[in-house]
Amino acid sequence: MFNNIPEVKLGIIAVSRDCFVISLSEKRRERVAAEYLKRGYEVFESKVVVENEKDMLKAVNDVKLAGCNALVVLLGNFGPETPETLIAKYFDGPVMYAASAEESGEDLINGRGDAYCGMLNCSYNLGLRKLKAVIPEYPVGTYSEVCDMIEGFVPVARAIIGLKGLKVITFGPRPQDFFACNAPIKALYDIGVEIQENSELDLLVSFKEHANDERIESVAADMAAELGENGNSYPDILNKLAQFELTLLDWAVNNKGASDYVVFANKCWPAFSTEFGFMPCYVNSRLASMGMPVACEVDIYGAVSEYIAACITEDAVTILDINNSVPADIYDKEVRGKFEYTDKDIFMGFHCGNTPIKKLTNGAMKYQLIMNRLIESGNTPDVTRGTLEGDIIPGNITFFRLQSAADTTLHAYVAQGEILPVDTRSFGGIGIFAISDMGRFYRNVLIAKRYPHHGAVAFSHIGKALYTVFDYLGVTDIEFNRPAGMLYEKENPFN
Repeated sequence: MFNNIPEVKLGIIAVSRDCFVISLSEKRRERVAAEYLKRGYEVFESKVVVENEKDMLKAVNDVKLAGCNALVVLLGNFGPETPETLIAKYFDGPVMYAASAEESGEDLINGRGDAYCGMLNCSYNLGLRKLKAVIPEYPVGTYSEVCDMIEGFVPVARAIIGLKGLKVITFGPRPQDFFACNAPIKALYDIGVEIQENSELDLLVSFKEHANDERIESVAADMAAELGENGNSYPDILNKLAQFELTLLDWAVNNKGASDYVVFANKCWPAFSTEFGFMPCYVNSRLASMGMPVACEVDIYGAVSEYIAACITEDAVTILDINNSVPADIYDKEVRGKFEYTDKDIFMGFHCGNTPIKKLTNGAMKYQLIMNRLIESGNTPDVTRGTLEGDIIPGNITFFRLQSAADTTLHAYVAQGEILPVDTRSFGGIGIFAISDMGRFYRNVLIAKRYPHHGAVAFSHIGKALYTVFDYLGVTDIEFNRPAGMLYEKENPFN
């Protein structure tokens, strides 16, 4: 399998306005690079200081030859407006602009750079040329503060690079009565994502071709080791699941084409289980742990959302239904007085069994209860086996989604919160999620702005990085869970 998360190879270029002291920009670039290296990170330091357009071409060529795919442009002084902004045009990758703060009241003659002023003109010129760039919230800083900005930029750059090289492979179509996650795919082409849509029959044919794959035994053994003695409820289907995992991984390798990275959005019911003989959820969970998320129910935008989180966090992610309310008796006994959430701030996030095992407490392979009722009439499970179930581990989360509206414009929401250490008393991969002012967010964003029931989950707070990525992609409508006193656009003020 190929590496499915890009590696950021960072470069730094200093710029200098020709009426300022060039050595100031050189010194400040060197000290930022030295501080960044001291933190244990690598950065290629171009020795070309950009004062004019020819310098710009030399510097960009310099970082390209070094293999850089993300770039920091440092305004060591005021900076040359045209050349510095053209760097973003000629460099093929995400670029962050940062400005150097003044260093000492004892050196404000030759040691004054005016980058605080220069950043304004830099931003203005980027806008004139309609060039995309990342500018931190407060982009002027000391050497250490600029390094903090760089550390925040790298996960963003990883996601931007990943999306540019991403292909979404689907096996569908979506099940009847589950059209909620359907959305026009044009908006994904607009941001550089490729899509390959296939039939379930294509997948079935490929699965059968893997029937005697010599790798099945070792993959099945790996599954058994991961599940452990207590979690391996149905060892007799491990070979089939291993066969399916190999089918998907080989399909990714053989069909990525000109793209570098792959995610899947696959139909998983009702015909899947009867024809393949199992549910695909556990396999989906394993691919998510490999950095290759598989969104359920042919949810293309869900798969892309998961991948963004995987790039930012370099960790396993999942996709869940914003599923059910928390009963009053659980709230009264387990939440009230113990956590600062109202009963409207909490809900249960659930899916059949696609959450990676390392994100579950006591994860175990089970069967899909809902499909068992539908397909097997509630009898002893056979073809509905293969889910991975357990309560999701408590801790910080970010619940979010990138979505296209019917008019092909991109929209997104980001809500940070946590999973509470409360027993769900239910089935599937499930947890009790707590997000401040969730009730208002549910009504005025999820419902009012027509979002589907699926949301991507990152197991940390990554709202800042997500917002930066979405803004870079040109998403103009980025919602969040607004605190009390901050009304949504169409929220009833008389509530």
